[in-house]
Amino acid sequence: MQGSRPHDRLPAGPVAWIDGRFVPAAEATIPVGDAGFVLGTTVTEQLRTFRGRLFRPGDHAERFLRSIDLVGTAPLPPIDEILAAADSVAARSYAALAAPTGGDLGVILFATPGDLPAQHGGRPGQPRVVVHAFPLAFRSWAAAYEAGVSLRTVGVEQVPAGCWPLELKCRSRMHYHLADREARAAEPGARALLCHADGRVSETSTANVAILRRGEILTPPPGEALSGISLAHTRELAETEGIPWRETTLRAHDLAAAEEIFLTSTPNCILPVARFDGRPVGDGRPGPVFRRLLDAWSRSTGVDIAAQALLSAAG
Repeated sequence: MQGSRPHDRLPAGPVAWIDGRFVPAAEATIPVGDAGFVLGTTVTEQLRTFRGRLFRPGDHAERFLRSIDLVGTAPLPPIDEILAAADSVAARSYAALAAPTGGDLGVILFATPGDLPAQHGGRPGQPRVVVHAFPLAFRSWAAAYEAGVSLRTVGVEQVPAGCWPLELKCRSRMHYHLADREARAAEPGARALLCHADGRVSETSTANVAILRRGEILTPPPGEALSGISLAHTRELAETEGIPWRETTLRAHDLAAAEEIFLTSTPNCILPVARFDGRPVGDGRPGPVFRRLLDAWSRSTGVDIAAQALLSAAG
């Protein structure tokens, strides 16, 4: 790996980090013959910033390393070096891309096995690690804090554990694409709920799922859905708020009977589901427990999450 390019030699503006070297973001490229493109063998994490600072980077790093171990992509730079690069990418990119509009960033870490030998003369590749950033697309979900989102069951199933474990966060996501396509065909703008072949609820293409039933929040247990970092943060907030939380297997009929349904994910933190399979959830509006959790999220980050999204979306 080449040494990192000193910051004082970089032109002003956003940067990326590729294989141990900082480059201007506009120059962040990797070969089309990289195995991550050709085979989808890319391990990834998406973080976000609040006022330019990375949120729970240690948790993301831990999950990133678990995924690396499962795939066997090695050797890589030390995780502390990767996180330091993510801090630098976030700081430089925030000033240029997000601060002027009051927004924040998504920050991506990904690793691949490197160049695919079949497309590089049979030569073995070296693992490739990239960190890059982009402004969060607040306009894609800003209205959902008040209006909620629609969720639908689909025929596309969650990938079985015999293919790869759900704890592996990777970019082999064709099933997500097909599931959301089916959901949108049934109801414009809807998101897909993926279930296992036996009907156990797993997750959506971008979020973990939780429901409120008789005053208790219920979520799928580990092994049935990816262990979400935003979900874990929501659980901590719920416990602080005195809201009971339990992991248990869920099925579509549990969601249909839920008092509230929440989606948690890194970019938007927590969103309410207003409609499930074409029918209102509760009274069809974001419920009081969602609003308590959203307020708790805002207090924990020092950012009014819904207000920031609306302001940035209007900019």
